[in-house]
Amino acid sequence: MSQSDVVTLARQGDPNAIATLINRALRSQNITAKTIRRDQHLYVILQAQELPNQSACVRVVQNGMLRLGVMTIKLVTIAGQQFNQESPSWFETLTLAEMMRSQLPSPQQAVATPQTPAKTVRKKANFQLPRVTFPPLPIPAQVLTPFIFAGCVGLAFFPLSRWVVQNYQDTIIEWQSQTSHQLQKGSKTVKTVTQTIQSAVNQLPDLPRAAFSKTASSADVIPDTQTVENLNKFSEIALTTIQNPVTPETRVKLKAVGDIIPGTNYPSNQLHPNKTVLFQEVKPALQGSDILFGNFESTLTNYPKSAKNIGRGLVFAFRTPPSYTAILQDAGFDILSVANNHSFDFYETGFTDTINNLNQAGMKAVGRKEEIIYHEAKGVRFAFIGFSYFPVHNNMHDLEAATALVKKADENADVVVISVHAGAEGTAALNVRNKTEYFYGENRGNKVLFSHTLIDAGADLVLGHGPHVPRAMELYKGKLIAYSLGNFMGYRTLSSSGQLGYSLVLEADLDPVGNFTGGKIIPIHINSQGIPYMDNQFRSVGLIRQLTQSNFPNTPLKIDSDGRILVQEN
Repeated sequence: MSQSDVVTLARQGDPNAIATLINRALRSQNITAKTIRRDQHLYVILQAQELPNQSACVRVVQNGMLRLGVMTIKLVTIAGQQFNQESPSWFETLTLAEMMRSQLPSPQQAVATPQTPAKTVRKKANFQLPRVTFPPLPIPAQVLTPFIFAGCVGLAFFPLSRWVVQNYQDTIIEWQSQTSHQLQKGSKTVKTVTQTIQSAVNQLPDLPRAAFSKTASSADVIPDTQTVENLNKFSEIALTTIQNPVTPETRVKLKAVGDIIPGTNYPSNQLHPNKTVLFQEVKPALQGSDILFGNFESTLTNYPKSAKNIGRGLVFAFRTPPSYTAILQDAGFDILSVANNHSFDFYETGFTDTINNLNQAGMKAVGRKEEIIYHEAKGVRFAFIGFSYFPVHNNMHDLEAATALVKKADENADVVVISVHAGAEGTAALNVRNKTEYFYGENRGNKVLFSHTLIDAGADLVLGHGPHVPRAMELYKGKLIAYSLGNFMGYRTLSSSGQLGYSLVLEADLDPVGNFTGGKIIPIHINSQGIPYMDNQFRSVGLIRQLTQSNFPNTPLKIDSDGRILVQEN
């Protein structure tokens, strides 16, 4: 590519072209530049064996951006880092306001002149690009960290020695309002920075207000200890966001398993004498994910009365002691669905106890009606919604309400994951059909219609369970549907006869907007006691391969003999 082509692309805001020009300018200093662009914010990371000189490097980048006259970039954050460091040692942000660009001088005149920054990064008196500096403050050195404030598409440094923050939440809200139209037109990934930072803002107490004086010295505006602590906390979160930006290449690994019943003490004690061994053999398969999901098909309560008449055939009530949250937590679970046909085995009290016990142990329970659970991994915000065929949960039969809930989740998250407990049960219910399923006269829903409808509404991944056997998988509009994950654990409660004992850990790699990019079936087998083990015979892999090919012959998914799930190109 010629020099003129590189310059043309750089003037259009191409981050790779800008990096090429910066690398050429800093070649003699043995400094390497990497760039990442987020909408109208360019991040430039400068790396060298020795820490790059801040003022010299900022001057080079600032002059270069002025000469290029890039109209599509408003903020440039420059970071200096040694190759052997995990994170940058210094940051500096330049602001390029729309109103400045029409007044940019010629390349001969475009010489950066450091100036006292204006009150906010949104209002500048003239075309010059103020460099934010941090003069000494008469406060301890440990609080002289740059204080970061965040907006939808960028971050701006505010030196407290020049002014006192009047109301930082107002600044965030105003900036978000000004750029909301850009978010609507841009990628869903842009929302991630906004949501992460706004969440941090909402968690912080209000900062004290103080009058601003142009003549005030730095000693006049010393923030109190609480203010400094709050700003440092906010700064740390924002720095983490910059240092670990969400890119199109980001992949979040989600692992999911089906029905979990670690044992019951109702109506009689059928608990394992040593509960810690229940997950022992499958822990390696559960590790290594960013999110671990499962369907908890019991209750975590001590409530004595059951809502079910277990004297009748095929009617069961499961009650697991609350202390079992420890083994679920130790196994690594992040999200557990409680929207299933056993969640109300011990009335509303048992359901509430289960959710509270899971949440108190640091996990998140999904299953309350009209509730969306949010969870973040690698800077990507996930929304989880639990459905069943019962009206006490989010009801899969009410597609209108389900669609509305998904749309709400999609507005507030990057990836929407649906957990659905539905479908007929047993080995006679292995195949997926696009029709309503019934089990003992009970309407268990049309899982194909439900899944497709919710993906059309904005859902990105559907995790099915309920049939107690593994079922086929489908890729619909780039989104993965696992129609049933089967049983995973049912100590002395669930049958493991035949294909009821075929189990798996589903591994799904998702991009930042929920598209399925690949995955794996990790085969598990459940022994006669209902305890899971690794399956060297790969029985569930063979079963799911066959079912996927026969039930969805046109799906672009390919499952190989090792359990790898691949997306075939059209």
